Order: sequence, then structure tokens, then C-alpha cells
Amino acid sequence: MSLAAGCPRCTSPVSEQPDGWRCPDHGVITPLWRPSVARYEDLAVHLQQCGHAPTLVPWPLAPGWTITDFGCVSAPGQDARASMLSCHGMSDADGLVELTLVSEEPGVGLGARCAGTDHTDPGAEVGHGPPQARVRIAGATLPLWAVSTSESHGHFDRSVLAGEAHGRWLWLVLRPPSAALLLRDEWSLADLADLGPELVDVPFGGSPPPW
Repeated sequence: MSLAAGCPRCTSPVSEQPDGWRCPDHGVITPLWRPSVARYEDLAVHLQQCGHAPTLVPWPLAPGWTITDFGCVSAPGQDARASMLSCHGMSDADGLVELTLVSEEPGVGLGARCAGTDHTDPGAEVGHGPPQARVRIAGATLPLWAVSTSESHGHFDRSVLAGEAHGRWLWLVLRPPSAALLLRDEWSLADLADLGPELVDVPFGGSPPPW
């Protein structure tokens, strides 16, 4: 298996100790498992580690879009506490667009790491006022609200939206920030584990996001 362990909340190297995996900054953690290069063989291992936790992807992927990264925060014998997937492709208005989706239990912090925000969960913006976008998952339409990145490093380089999907936080991180306008067309998200034979044709390629 070529999935490597890391901290869900930061880039510090982790080590396996008698009491579990440890991050020098966050103590005992449930590790984030990611491949060095996104490919089908590692995706199969990833989906096994996720258990019943979803790994969401825009589906169908637009022509030319590829999966660049994926990962899950999991312990043996348990459903993943969080999962993420990144993909990218070209759009007419923005050129190359990068999208990261995170589905996680409250308090994990993976979504905040991908989004570059200073708080573990999305924050007070979610659920207040009209939503900025909506997505569809398993036939249900779910609202998303913009999450401020004004106190974060490089906050002008991305748009972050978040909401709740089936008891978990759902984060969408888009670069460049103007790519959030693509969500004017209500996207459908699918769990990779539900794709069946179509999963074999999922395209991989490109560099993972810089988080």
C-alpha cells in the first residue's frame, strides 16, 4: 500500500507510537492517508479505508478534468472520519480550475486545512442568510455558504464554501476564486464508491493542490 500517513490539520511529519499516531503540533491523531501520486490502485485502497464514509466528486466529470489527489482520515476497522478529493480542469472563463471537496465529522480539521482557514469547522457564516450556492447529492439539494478567508494567508487566491451533508461538514475549495461562479449551475456530487464499473474510467493526472 502506498498511502502515507500525515496529520489532517497540518504538514508536520507524524510518527507511530505505542499510544497511536502522533503529530508534534497536535498530539495523538487519527492519521490522514494520502498517496504520493493519485492513481487507480491507491484509490481502491482508499475506498476500502473509507468504509461507509463518502468520497465526493463532481459527476460526471467535465471533459478533460482529472483527479489529482484524494485521502481519508481513518483508523483500522472504522469508517473514515473525513475524506477529501481534488480534481482540476479547464473552464472557458477561468482557465485551469482546481477543486477540492472535503466531507468530514465536526472537529477533524481537514476541511480547514484544505481551505486555509484559521478555525477547525466552517464557522458562523454557515447557515445564516441566503446560501451562495447549492449542490445535489443522492437526489437532495444542499445549500452552501461562503466561508471567509480574510484572516488567512493568501486569502485572495481561492473561494471557500461549506454546508452540511448527511451529518457531516461539506467543504468546497476552488481556485481561482472566480471559479465559484461555476456553481451557478447546480453541480451534482457522487460518492466514488457508488460509481460501480464507471470507476474504472475515472481519469487521473496533474499536480495535487498546495495545502
